Amino acid sequence: MTAPFPGHPTVVPVLAMGKTLLVTLQGELHDGTAEQLQQDISRRIADSGANGVIIDISGVETVDSFLGRILAEIAASAGLLAARTVLVGMRPAVAITLVELGLTLPGLTTALDIDRALELLARTPTPSASDGHERAT
Repeated sequence: MTAPFPGHPTVVPVLAMGKTLLVTLQGELHDGTAEQLQQDISRRIADSGANGVIIDISGVETVDSFLGRILAEIAASAGLLAARTVLVGMRPAVAITLVELGLTLPGLTTALDIDRALELLARTPTPSASDGHERAT
């Protein structure tokens, strides 16, 4: 991901689709951008009451341990705010690399595409951040 101005991280947009947030990653995610994205998602969940986050990685060529950790941290933060995180658009080569590296993505559910992720979020209860039980809707 290239920055619009040298030395400034690229902003990753967080779009609202009803009670679901959509994040589309393109290219490489740098440290500053990743930290800003984590903060943006957490703030948007808290402000909007979103109960789901979909992260589309179809524009990402490789998932290394850094990106894997960032995705897991985003899912953990979202879970504490009573939102589920679904990862979509994973290429077969990326899945193979994750397995070969022994990386797990705790707190993340996967779906093949955004439509299936929305279906999954619609039919699966959201856990409560405080007690681990389902949140009433």
